[in-house]
Amino acid sequence: MKGSADIENKLDKLREAIRLHNYRYYILDDPEVSDAEYDRLMRELEAMEEKAPELVTPDSPTQKVGAPPVKAFGIIEHTIPMLSLENAINENALRNFDERVKKQLETRVDIDYMSEPKMDGLAVELVYEHGKFVKGSTRGDGVRGEDITLNLKTIRSLPLNLQESMLYEIPEKLEVRGEVFLSNNAFAKLNQERARNGEPSFANPRNAAAGSLRQLNSSITASRPLDIYCYGIGEVIGHRFVSQWDILETLKVWGLKVNPLAQKCSNLDNAIAYIQEMTQKRDKL
Repeated sequence: MKGSADIENKLDKLREAIRLHNYRYYILDDPEVSDAEYDRLMRELEAMEEKAPELVTPDSPTQKVGAPPVKAFGIIEHTIPMLSLENAINENALRNFDERVKKQLETRVDIDYMSEPKMDGLAVELVYEHGKFVKGSTRGDGVRGEDITLNLKTIRSLPLNLQESMLYEIPEKLEVRGEVFLSNNAFAKLNQERARNGEPSFANPRNAAAGSLRQLNSSITASRPLDIYCYGIGEVIGHRFVSQWDILETLKVWGLKVNPLAQKCSNLDNAIAYIQEMTQKRDKL
């Protein structure tokens, strides 16, 4: 029994070390170890779990390699509907929106706006209970989405456990909305690989990301270089956010990846300047 407890303790420490390295690499962009050292730790964990399969946990870093195929996706109903965004196609539309906001708030003071690029991928919802990722789904029709839990678990930048924080206690339940996407570089490499294998190229990154998440065999999803940015919340039990900026900053502390280009603008003019800057940079992002 003592030997088994020692192995379990070592596995727990190894998993926690790998989770911390993932957090520093994907969220903080500040890795502490080389890729070679990270690979060594993963190989050590895989070897130990292979010898003791009864000690493999659902949230182990090794579980991001995919699971056996499922026959069909189930359906998950969103606690709070995932509504689509309303578009403003020019500056006048934005200024009209600003006027409506001030009118409803009965104020004439400047409004703070959160600005960030809209990613072109697939909208998803992640559900964490007591800090553990328990299920995830597509936006679907806004009320019900496809259960793609196994596929989401394969995304390397998506934590299966939220990062503990002294400042922000992990809530009992946290529903997070985000966008799964492929970067331009990842998309180019994926198509190069498909060409080498004699497979047809994907038409664009969005279709490739959406198709990757809708694979019945999550091992295929695991082979695709998917990424995710989180931008909002659904139902939250056990924590109160005070602003959109607070949401993004707190999600980042908990280990969820947010868009590094997100910016708080102190008034509408600054938000419009941000849009103009991103428009100029768009093709190079």
